[in-house]
Amino acid sequence: MIRTLVIILLFLSNSITGQSLLAKFSKLSCPEKCWTFFHPFAAKKAFKATMQSQVVTDSIKKSGIIGTDNSGGRLDAFKHAYWIACVSAAIGSRKALKLGKAHEKGNKIQFKKHQLEDRVLPDSVSSVMDLHNNEQGATAAKKIKEATPEQLERAILNLLNQGYLACIKKDEQGNFLTCEGKLIDMNQWTGKWNVPKCIITSNTN
Repeated sequence: MIRTLVIILLFLSNSITGQSLLAKFSKLSCPEKCWTFFHPFAAKKAFKATMQSQVVTDSIKKSGIIGTDNSGGRLDAFKHAYWIACVSAAIGSRKALKLGKAHEKGNKIQFKKHQLEDRVLPDSVSSVMDLHNNEQGATAAKKIKEATPEQLERAILNLLNQGYLACIKKDEQGNFLTCEGKLIDMNQWTGKWNVPKCIITSNTN
């Protein structure tokens, strides 16, 4: 009861921010809400860091410097690594990685409900990719004391270009491929979690 009241007070600390936080909270998956429940003081900082990371990711998408593929592409890899890096800088890597895992658990629930994430149904390989990039983001934040968003952005872009992040193999038309380079007919895998997609390094052409 006390913890619930703390969460409500944090979210309603001022009228404008409070309404925004509550609106975001209502859209979270059950695992993410559970994370918030057990980390009420970190939740508000994590929210602000998440908003910051989204602004930067949107800006990079518009620039086109790492492409615009937000479903297994380089932009997707950057998005997750940078998000967890920003959250790690705000609340520590352990809590940030737990939030990242909660997000992936939420994606599994979305899959079971046939709900899309970024216009694509989540799957097992995408989750593995995201968790790897989350780890890279947390590690990058650890290496830079009191890191600014700009420093983290440069660090994650370097990791991306050096191949430390993970992407999913596709052809030039954006179709998913197996590790053997065969085209995956996604119509045959509709509603299935274990799609035979292939994880590749982020500097693979």
